This record gives sequence, structure tokens and C-alpha cells, in this order.
Amino acid sequence: MSGPRASGLRVGLLALTLVGVVLGIVWGVRRSKPPAPPAPTAALPSAPRAPEPSAAVAPTASVPSLAPPPPEVRFPDLDSSELAARNQALLQRMQAELALDDAALLRLREVFEASRWLGQGNPEVTEHPMTRAECRERRAQAGELPSGDTRCKSPNMVPLYDPSAGETADNAKVCIDQYEFPNLPCEYPVVWVKANQTVELCRAMGKRICDAHEWEGACAGALKTPEVDYPFGERRMMMEYLHNQKRELIWSYGKTKDHAKCATMSHKSKRCDTIAWQLCGSNTYPTGAFPDCRSPLGAFDLNGNAAEHMNLPIRPEELGSRGGLGETEMKGSWFIFSTYEAHPDDCRWRAPMWHKSRMDDSNSHRNYHLSFRCCRDL
Repeated sequence: MSGPRASGLRVGLLALTLVGVVLGIVWGVRRSKPPAPPAPTAALPSAPRAPEPSAAVAPTASVPSLAPPPPEVRFPDLDSSELAARNQALLQRMQAELALDDAALLRLREVFEASRWLGQGNPEVTEHPMTRAECRERRAQAGELPSGDTRCKSPNMVPLYDPSAGETADNAKVCIDQYEFPNLPCEYPVVWVKANQTVELCRAMGKRICDAHEWEGACAGALKTPEVDYPFGERRMMMEYLHNQKRELIWSYGKTKDHAKCATMSHKSKRCDTIAWQLCGSNTYPTGAFPDCRSPLGAFDLNGNAAEHMNLPIRPEELGSRGGLGETEMKGSWFIFSTYEAHPDDCRWRAPMWHKSRMDDSNSHRNYHLSFRCCRDL
């Protein structure tokens, strides 16, 4: 085809081609752009964002951290219906958290397995008023609490000394467990334990049973010397009388008695009219569950929860710090004192000769509310 008609056709085809190229470029550019985000849905408001941490603003020291409690270490058999299974689980937890070697664990197991009652109470009748998890939560909410002192060279122990005499933790000669045996925070105390078994259990862990004045000093916040605290040379009844007559009235938490600060609001089993394994539940709290129930030196539950075996030296050579053993002494109070104050429970009160025996007597006393704690010489 030639002439003007052919020329016009060529021009029209060229125009169409140019239009197609332009449309192709525009389409490619549009496809290369990212899609626009969808509009927010009114029914699903976004959660508020936590503020970004700032290095320029330091946290206020007076505001305690309310971080959630640490996860509970799980030893399922701790709640078994069988006492033996509970004891084995307890020993496993002790080894894991107290850094016990195999020899110590073996010796502890031998003492536990030699008794039909030793443990955290008869599982069939015991009713603990608080769980371990609830204890951990209470302690986390309390903020910073006293921890074990590395000078004691054993977990969960604190030094004993007399600040009023110018002493400090640096020159302490003895440490005491922060918690009732097994000396683990938020674990139930071991009860139904005889005095001679406390001696063996403490020795198995490289420690010893505490002397009465050491327990008293830990409670009152000042460790006095044996010469001050024991009228040696007198008969036991006279020693008790002379000591109690001049004692300072003080509790682990202060100078005013207040049972509500400690683990004293539990109950006695309804059928517990006489001391019997089948009738009396060890209705204790987890140790350390009452953060305000602690002494100035950092020991918990010296009042309330469980009463405690201690060594009472009648002569100087019977002091535990000198390698001796004297007679049995009961210290502190136990888990029903808010409703029934069975006896005085101030720090320096000496109990009378209840269930008296030698500390190493295999027939020494045991009870559903009676535990102990250990000391360690430095």
C-alpha cells in the first residue's frame, strides 16, 4: 500500500505502540511498590507498649522489685502419700540445692531410713496451711531478703556475733542455719526427730547441733559468751532460774510480742489430744514464709512454725563449740501460738526440764511440732 493512506496507517500503528509501552512502564512501577498496610480494626485495640529502657535514668533504690517468684524446683514425690517417698525426694532436693556430696547424702539417708516417723509429718493427717509456691510468691513480693553469708562456707547460713561489743560478721566464730532443717527456704521443716538424730544429721552435713545460747543470740541479734549465758556449777533447775530472772525480753522480730508476724496461725489436729503419730498432723508452714519473722542477724522462724531441739551444756566441756554434748533443750514456739500460747517464746527464755535426756540418748524426745537447726564453727 502506498500514498497518503498508507502513511496514515503507519503513523497510527506507531502511536498505538508508544501507548502500549507507556502503559507497560506504568503497570510495572505500580507492581514494584509494596502493598499498603491494612487499616487497623477498631474492635482489636493494640496493647500498650512497655517504655524503652533508658541508660540515663537509674532505677529508684527505694522501690522494691516485684518480679515474679522463681519457678519452683519440681520433685513430685515431695507430696507423695508415702513418707519414704517424700523423704527420698527431700534428700534429692537437699543435695541439689545445698551442694551435698555423695558421702553426706548417704549418711543423711541412713538416719532417715532408720526411723519410721522422721520427716515432714504424717502424710495421712498433716494439713499444711500454705503451699511452697505461695511461700515463694510471698518472699518475692517482700523484696530483698537476707541471704546466706559466704563466710559460713555453707549455703543458707549466717554468722553470729555481738554488735554491742563491737563485733562484726568478719570476726564471727560460728554460723547458724537461716531456716529450720532441712535449711531450704519454702520447704516444710523436718519433725518427729529425736535429739540424738539431730546430732547425727548435723554431723552428716559437716555441722553440729547448736548450743542454747547460740540459738538465743541468733534470735536476739547479739551472741553473748558462754560465761555470761550459763551459770555453770549450778544444778540445771537453778541454772534455768538464774538465767530467766535476768534475761532481756526480746523476740526475733522486735521488742514487742506479735505472734501474727510469724508462722503461728495454723491449727492443731482435732484428734491430737495426746502426742501420737496417727493423731497429730505437723501442720507447719514452709520455712521463711513470713519475711518479717526474722532476726537482726538474718535467721527466719526462730519464733513460730516449729519448736527446735538445742544442746544445753551443764558444764563448760559440754559446749558444742568445744566438741561436747549436754542435755536436751527446747527453743522457740510453734504453729498454733496465735490461738494458744503454750509457754513463753521470747528469744532468751530457757525452757524447764521437759522430756529431759542427754542429747545423744537414743530414747530422747520427739514431737509433731519439734524440729531443729544446725550451727557451724568457723
